[in-house]
Amino acid sequence: MELSIARLDFTVQTRGRRRARAPQGAGSTVADVLSLMGVDPCNEPQAACVPLAMRRLQAGDTLFHEGSRATALYFVLAGMFKAFRTAQDGYEQVIDFAGRADLLGFDALYTGVHPSAAVALEICSVLAVPLRDLDGLVRQIPALSGVVNRAASQALACRDDMAEMMAAVAAEVRLARFLMLWSRRMEAQGQSPRRLRLRMSRRDIASNLGVAHETVSRSFSALVQAGLIRVENREVEILCAQALATFARSTRRHPDDAEDAGSPAPAPSPARPALRRVA
Repeated sequence: MELSIARLDFTVQTRGRRRARAPQGAGSTVADVLSLMGVDPCNEPQAACVPLAMRRLQAGDTLFHEGSRATALYFVLAGMFKAFRTAQDGYEQVIDFAGRADLLGFDALYTGVHPSAAVALEICSVLAVPLRDLDGLVRQIPALSGVVNRAASQALACRDDMAEMMAAVAAEVRLARFLMLWSRRMEAQGQSPRRLRLRMSRRDIASNLGVAHETVSRSFSALVQAGLIRVENREVEILCAQALATFARSTRRHPDDAEDAGSPAPAPSPARPALRRVA
């Protein structure tokens, strides 16, 4: 059976280290994973002596295929991926997006087979931790166990956020929840929570939200008209985070057009209460 590139790379590097250990810091090691996840590798001196394969991918390259045998856990070092499943009719259902410090491949630990595919949306790099060596590595480097568990827990929390997003009836609310989710993720990475660069396409967003491509475009327009966001290509600026968060907490509402100043607001219907334009 053909081995994955990550496993082959790891095997080659490991054999080389057995012959002559490379100087500390040469190539990618477990210490890089710890640093990526915010753990000081100096507390785990062995981490810098354990080599790991780094994979670099171009936009459109596949990290792993749906149904393929799992050989590694992948920590995203740079770039963004989309994870998706393909229906029998060929439709790609995007289930998640993964960026820097996110973990890919954890959902294959139970069956040993990837339940989804992961494709690079831009130039990406990942650090691969081989599954065959995982048990030994976490015993040798205890901090790695905490890193893997925390990353897997974070990935599960993101899936919960996606489920909450899908619970909204109105497409505009789903999009608002999507933007608030990415605002939190960007802030956690030390980036601006108000100025978002969405590296995924509108079609990928539509698939992730479970709506039509045209519906996503209309939903962006509705949020813009309500004064909640400003959009320029893939750049989205959140103009009023509090108002967008309030709107995202609803389940059925949709933004209405701005109302004339001095005119009484019409009573909102139960299914589609009005949202005033943010000044």
